[in-house]
Amino acid sequence: MSPTGPKIPYGGDYNPEQWPQEVWDDDHRLFTRAGIDTLTVGVFTWSVTQPAEEVHDFTVLDRVMDRAGAEGRRVCLATGTAALPPWLAKKYSEVNRTDFEGRRHRYGQRHNFCPSSPAYLRLATAMAGRLAQRYGRHPALLAWHVNNEYGGACYCDLCAEAFRGWLRERHGTLDALNQAWWTTFWSHRYTDWDQIEPPSALTEHWRGPDHTAFQGITLDYQRFMTDALLGCFTAEKEAIRAHDPATPVTTNLMGLYRPLDYHRWAPHLDFASWDNYPPLDAPPTRPALAHDLMRGLKDGAPFWLMEQTPSTTACRDVNPLRRPGELRLATWQAIAHGADAALYFQLRASRGASEKYHGAVIGHAGRDDTRVFREVAVIGEELSRLGGVTLHARTPARTALLFDWDSWWALEISDGPSRLVRYADVVHAYYRAAREAGADVDVIPVTADLTPYDVVLAPVVHLIKDDLPERLTELVRRGGTVLATFLTARSDRHDRAFLTDVPGPLAPLLGIRVDEWDARPQDVVQPVHLGESTYAARLVFEIVQPTGAEPVGTYGADFYAGTPAVTRHSVGAGEAWYVATALDQPGVDHVVRRVLARHDLIGPYAGQTAVETATRITPDGTGLLFLLHHATTTARLTAHAAATDLLTGERVDEGGCLTLGPLDVAVLRLHQIGRPRASGTPDLRRK
Repeated sequence: MSPTGPKIPYGGDYNPEQWPQEVWDDDHRLFTRAGIDTLTVGVFTWSVTQPAEEVHDFTVLDRVMDRAGAEGRRVCLATGTAALPPWLAKKYSEVNRTDFEGRRHRYGQRHNFCPSSPAYLRLATAMAGRLAQRYGRHPALLAWHVNNEYGGACYCDLCAEAFRGWLRERHGTLDALNQAWWTTFWSHRYTDWDQIEPPSALTEHWRGPDHTAFQGITLDYQRFMTDALLGCFTAEKEAIRAHDPATPVTTNLMGLYRPLDYHRWAPHLDFASWDNYPPLDAPPTRPALAHDLMRGLKDGAPFWLMEQTPSTTACRDVNPLRRPGELRLATWQAIAHGADAALYFQLRASRGASEKYHGAVIGHAGRDDTRVFREVAVIGEELSRLGGVTLHARTPARTALLFDWDSWWALEISDGPSRLVRYADVVHAYYRAAREAGADVDVIPVTADLTPYDVVLAPVVHLIKDDLPERLTELVRRGGTVLATFLTARSDRHDRAFLTDVPGPLAPLLGIRVDEWDARPQDVVQPVHLGESTYAARLVFEIVQPTGAEPVGTYGADFYAGTPAVTRHSVGAGEAWYVATALDQPGVDHVVRRVLARHDLIGPYAGQTAVETATRITPDGTGLLFLLHHATTTARLTAHAAATDLLTGERVDEGGCLTLGPLDVAVLRLHQIGRPRASGTPDLRRK
């Protein structure tokens, strides 16, 4: 907490166990100069705090916690269980993972534990409990950070046995499992649970994890591994709760991370947090999508930006430097999309090992006059000036985008129609179109309540589960709009094709029938005519027969020239749209803007292609409009409402001129424009 009141936690990963005491003194002096008030500590300290099974030594961690408290800083304390100490792997070889190729690994790396290992679970939960017992009432403690970036998979005998138990609980009987997996194909019908093996390179796969003979088996193993790792998290959380019933508990997620279904994790997190390392060539909407996905995990509650690099990464073949202003812009983008904390990896550069060249607030020389340090200090000063204005604020979106890990997995492990279709790319195209049109977007699971929304974007929802068709139909009947795409509604929850016309249970809502589909290489482009414009389409071309829908766009070539590529179906007071092919980005923009315009959801700055907007509503109903300028030129905007820029203190009247410099940010306090839908943000104030 700042001396003048609450504010966004600001800081990052700190590893003082790597350094002598005199370096700690320099660190805290520099932290004060940069406005850093929050430290994530203990992430990889297991071999320090437990050098042998019967030996525990908290001397270093005691000093770290006490020093943070004496300096007035808060701590997000990690359990340190993400990487095994060498003695554990040597003593209990079962904890070492078996990889997809069937090889039992020896000690090394990180994320190196088997989630089904009894020894790992026993020792990790014991460590979490000891830490909570020792530090649960420490005045510096702000939050618990369990493990670190959960991920990966194991295929050992322990996991195989655990998988069989998971299947018994999920399917009940072998007859039900055989029906779900369609095992009469290729004589796979199981007559004993012990016959079932994890789908690996030795069993159902060839050419890697995404080439599987039986999608049902692979889909269930990905669900199982999500639950197995989640079980490790919940076990540590329970151990913490035995000694500390109040401090919020989280773990750092990784945004659009394919291996784990974070919607299954969401109920168990007290607040969501994630690490933002976008692809090098990603447009601004790619990290924005991940931010909104993380916000959607907890029904719109704010999240923590747990990690981002202050300058450069070190894990890629090429690791470019963030240009001047890019760090500030990325930090404010996170806050604009719902972050209630802004933390970095890392605060001081490691001297050795794989991250010695990873960017840090403080470099190896410990200087405070570097460009990176100065930029971090500027952001710290801005956050201090802003205070707690944005804390617990929510996003008042009327547009939702459905995101579904089951559909992601099923789409990309299926044989046909095209392995070139990538779920995240299609989802991003529709998200990008909505965001660049100025709409705030909630990224939500297919199980979420749809009643707050006017528009639901449903790209490549490949699997249809439960009552989603009924809920989408109800939204349209009351006047809303649903937009679905090619390869939607192809299979049920077990990835079995529907025994009805494509698109399965959504066919009545969409008013179409798809009998055939054509797939072509990436370099084959089909024209699609939409109004007076023509756009390019690739990869998949579904041949649509309207059964009530009207054509909005048509194919321009091949034997299906003139047939519908985009359709619209009026149902009740609303509309259901279908895009039967992979349009290029301008084509997606065209369709999405027509949908948004029907509900007056095109933003006032939609014509400014480099200016991103995002809205948050504070608990007292105050509207905050974030303007994020992603170009290196100067932008001049006309204010659509009277506002005050909280970063500069300047006031602008409605119709007045707003000027944004290169990579600039404005945080505008508007007149009251509404209240958030729900509460439930965890209290992260000092206890």
